[in-house]
Amino acid sequence: MQQLHQYIERHSGRICDEQLIGDPLIQWLYHPIREKAPQLFQLLISARPSALLSWWHYSRMLNGRLSTKTRALLASGGVMIECLEPPERLNTARKVFERQIRYWVYRPLPKEKEAILSPADAKALVGSLSNHPYLEIKGHFFDLPELLGNRPLWRESFAFADFTVFRLTPEKYHYNHTPVAGRVVDFYQIEGTFHSCNPGAIVAEVTPYSKNRRVVTIIDTDVPDGSGIGLVAMIEVVAMMIGEIEQFYCEDQYHAPQPIKIGMFLRKGVPKSRYRPGSSTDILLFQPGRVRFADDLIRNQQRSDVRSRFTSGFKKPLVETDIQVRSLLALPAETD
Repeated sequence: MQQLHQYIERHSGRICDEQLIGDPLIQWLYHPIREKAPQLFQLLISARPSALLSWWHYSRMLNGRLSTKTRALLASGGVMIECLEPPERLNTARKVFERQIRYWVYRPLPKEKEAILSPADAKALVGSLSNHPYLEIKGHFFDLPELLGNRPLWRESFAFADFTVFRLTPEKYHYNHTPVAGRVVDFYQIEGTFHSCNPGAIVAEVTPYSKNRRVVTIIDTDVPDGSGIGLVAMIEVVAMMIGEIEQFYCEDQYHAPQPIKIGMFLRKGVPKSRYRPGSSTDILLFQPGRVRFADDLIRNQQRSDVRSRFTSGFKKPLVETDIQVRSLLALPAETD
């Protein structure tokens, strides 16, 4: 019997059941194969099989025409109306996945000018490493030293970090936007595997996010015109069937994309990168005591009337909130 996974829709407060794509396959892969055939499991989460699976699922299948039912579902979810391309051009699932939106209209910035922003349309959890070296969840999301790679300075800087984990699912808008303004002081890729971001896989595999291939951007916000909250680490994590994170920084809508480089100043709220088709994860790390997360995210996470596969100590549910890119994530800690 499959375990229900629910989340809270931020703008309405509604409790929603998540329809997890490929859930039976993921449950099978992360239990029988992982436990009884570990070598086969490691093969399946390596780069080449993941790439082949992506080709089969997205290039072969997604390039086919959208069914009338699928188009109606996308229209009912407001996907088509917010896109830059007219609906008749979004005629394959791949085009829908890689869509660009009028974010300046449909993802307005918060009224608080000092706001730290959500980097993605995603389901989010917030927390702190101040008391625990691991995110204390059954099937830990990440181990901090492993997550940041061989960078002793950043390991020390974020040793007791506050964090947010953003889980992007396949139907989401898959561009990442800059959550803060500041200067890039480090930028690097860490090779790794391709674990699924399905909640069932996350709770089955210890620290999957710090094992997957990922791109790390360290931003110093204590610079002129910066957000003034110290160092921020933005970690973009690939998942099963995603092998590429394309850096796509654009100061003016989607025009003139640039690769991220050390020394660049990043404006807040603009496109930074995009994932190739599939599901994926963003992680933000903040130096301790520099930010205060939005009250509704904390309240939602602690609710006991929502069924979540993520749990903290004593099997207490940790409830995700479905939030939009460029919406309020946190404020500087000193802000009243």
